[in-house]
Amino acid sequence: MRDASIAFGDRLVARDLTLEFPAGRTTCLLGRSGVGKTSLLRWLAGLLPDAPRSQSIAYMAQSDLLLPWLSVLDNVLLGYRLRGDRAALAAAEGRARSVLAEVGLAGRLDDRPAELSGGMRQRAALARTLCEDRPVVLMDEPFAHLDAVTRLDLQDLAARLLVGRTAVLVTHDPLEALRIGHQIRVLAGTPFVAGPPIEPPGEVPRDPADPRLLGLHARLVAELRGFSP
Repeated sequence: MRDASIAFGDRLVARDLTLEFPAGRTTCLLGRSGVGKTSLLRWLAGLLPDAPRSQSIAYMAQSDLLLPWLSVLDNVLLGYRLRGDRAALAAAEGRARSVLAEVGLAGRLDDRPAELSGGMRQRAALARTLCEDRPVVLMDEPFAHLDAVTRLDLQDLAARLLVGRTAVLVTHDPLEALRIGHQIRVLAGTPFVAGPPIEPPGEVPRDPADPRLLGLHARLVAELRGFSP
């Protein structure tokens, strides 16, 4: 993005913002609540006024947004149904089944969302995002409301399934960013500015007990605590 300004109502979130996101890598955006992380992601997705729109982007919101009257398989294929392209829908069904198998839901294709646990619903939402098969994936705190173990499992899964895609992931959790981000940017201020890229060592998903991450974790927490919300 080049020289972009982002407003939320009467509030200017970002002014003359220029950012680059490395191709085929995952960039994690950190920042205090209300700094503008979600607004930035929505701008990138083309969901805000004056934002450019692209057919190459898949967007995953904070909540799973599964439609309760549709099966898991039909929820994953929802985008194709809404676009009304029957040929694309038929071609996508095999990919949907394959992605659902990768996220561990091969046996739940006909279930409704109410029959799934929270972790299963998030896996279904992740499968829907990836089934769109776009080169750019935007994710807004996709694991924020899960228990610690399920969250770690889905971080591992996302890191594996996002290989080769350009991903931007919003998170409040420095450890999550350190585990799955090839690059981390800290947003701070009003309007916000993005700090310099931080590139943790090692391949993703990283072991949270890796001592090399401890210093970076302390640095990120200190940076976040140093700014008022």
